[in-house]
Amino acid sequence: MSNIKKAFENGKAFIPFITCGDPDLDTTEAAVREMVKNGADLIELGIPFSDPTAEGPVIQGANLRALEGGVTTDKIFELVKRIRKDIDTPMVFMTYANVVYSYGTDRFLAACAGTGIDGLILPDVPYEEKEEFLPACHKHGVDLVSLIAPTSKNRIAMIAKEAEGFLYIVSSLGVTGMRSKITTDLDSIIEVVRANTDIPCAIGFGISTPEQARKMADLSDGAIVGSAIIKILEQYGTEAPGHIGEYVRSIKEAIS
Repeated sequence: MSNIKKAFENGKAFIPFITCGDPDLDTTEAAVREMVKNGADLIELGIPFSDPTAEGPVIQGANLRALEGGVTTDKIFELVKRIRKDIDTPMVFMTYANVVYSYGTDRFLAACAGTGIDGLILPDVPYEEKEEFLPACHKHGVDLVSLIAPTSKNRIAMIAKEAEGFLYIVSSLGVTGMRSKITTDLDSIIEVVRANTDIPCAIGFGISTPEQARKMADLSDGAIVGSAIIKILEQYGTEAPGHIGEYVRSIKEAIS
């Protein structure tokens, strides 16, 4: 069974996102530990990339700060190894095709398996091009997590039928970032998903408050939050982990 399934076994899942290495890897590690302690069910670890096309200004800033601080993919694999010594919460990487290509697709996925990463999200790889990564993912037992966007329309059923791990439902058009309200017709997207797969789905992009998270978790199997957590990192830097823990607890309580 996919380790990712564990995240959805005890009610609604809360999935926080963090960019690795912003402001440094020690802070990332401390933040991940706080997230787990405060109820995170699955953690998305962002591997920084110089041109993160799906991201809004908040996460773009985090990518730049991490890269300027000298973070590398190898250092992130070492970080995951350290965390995995005593934490078994499901974890997935979110990064871009270029990061995987330049590392070597097979080598990258072998390292994912070796460090205990359960899944991979590549927001710039459309459904039609996932075959470039799927064989290596299957070979190394890493789920390739698909995204469904409001523009997926007639492809939703197709994407859902072949889904692995969990489905990442993109709440809004455009890039990541906090939004005051989410207006997409998510009900009809999730209806098509449910008719085509029993794999859990979680909604992300634009969620920042406990109220928004509760609404999204009511519609789906969980809520994903990124920019709001990165904002805390931006504000508090190396002092952020405790504040992130409190924030995670407030969201987890709202959706439980």
